[in-house]
Amino acid sequence: MRILIVEDETIAFNLLRKMLLKIDSTINIVGNTESISQTINWLNNNPSPDLIFMDINLSDGSAFNIFKQKEIETPIIFTTAYDEYALDAFKVNSIDYLLKPIAQEDLRKAYEKFKRLNKEDIKNYFSNLSQLIPPKQYIQNLIVYKKDKLIPIPLNEVSCFYATNNETSIFLNTNKTYPYNKTLENIMHDLDPNNFFRANKQFIISRQSIIDITVWFDNRLRINLEIDTPETIFISKNKASDFKQWIIS
Repeated sequence: MRILIVEDETIAFNLLRKMLLKIDSTINIVGNTESISQTINWLNNNPSPDLIFMDINLSDGSAFNIFKQKEIETPIIFTTAYDEYALDAFKVNSIDYLLKPIAQEDLRKAYEKFKRLNKEDIKNYFSNLSQLIPPKQYIQNLIVYKKDKLIPIPLNEVSCFYATNNETSIFLNTNKTYPYNKTLENIMHDLDPNNFFRANKQFIISRQSIIDITVWFDNRLRINLEIDTPETIFISKNKASDFKQWIIS
C-alpha cells in the first residue's frame, strides 16, 4: 500500500506515519508534502499513490485549492482540526475524515473502510469529491490609477476591455475610458465567464453591454456594444459557436 501524506506539521506527520505502520506494517509512505505547490509538483512527477491522507489547512492555503489545479485520481482521507459543525460535507462526500488529534482507533477504522471499497464505491467517491471544492470567487470591482488617484470601478459599469500595442484600456458604459495595467489574459482570469467573453485578441466584452449581433458574410459575428469602440468587434467563425452558446446560457 503506497500512501502519500499531505501534512505541513512535522510532528503530526511523524505521528500519523507511526500510527499507520502500527495498523499495517506493509504500508509504504512514499512521500510527505507540506503545501499546495509541493503536492501538485509531487503528483505531477511521481506514480499515483494508492491512498492520500490530506490535511486541509496547509502552509500556503486550503488543500481544496489543489483540486482546482490538478485532477486527483487517488482516494483521500482528510485530516482536519475543524470543529464538528463544519464537517457535514466530509461525512457525505469523502471516504472518511479524521478530526485532530487523531485517535488510533479512528485511524484504523478509516483505513479499513478504504480497503473495503470496491470499484463502484471509488467511482461514486470521485463524483462527490467535486462538491468539496469551493467555487471560484470572481472580482466585482476594479481599481485604476489616474495621476495621483485610485479610482474604484464596479464591473457592472464596464462595457469592454481593449488591448493594442501592449496597452490595455477599460471602456465604461458612461463612455469614460481608463488605462489598465494588466493583459487581457490576466484580466479574463479574474472575471466571471458568465458575464464576460473574450471576443478576440483585442477585446473582452460584457454581456450586458451587447446591443445586437450581425452575422457577417464569412460567418464571423460583428458585435455592437452600447458604446463606440476603437475598432469593430468581430468574433471569428471558429469562436462563433462558443459565443452563441454563451450568449443564450
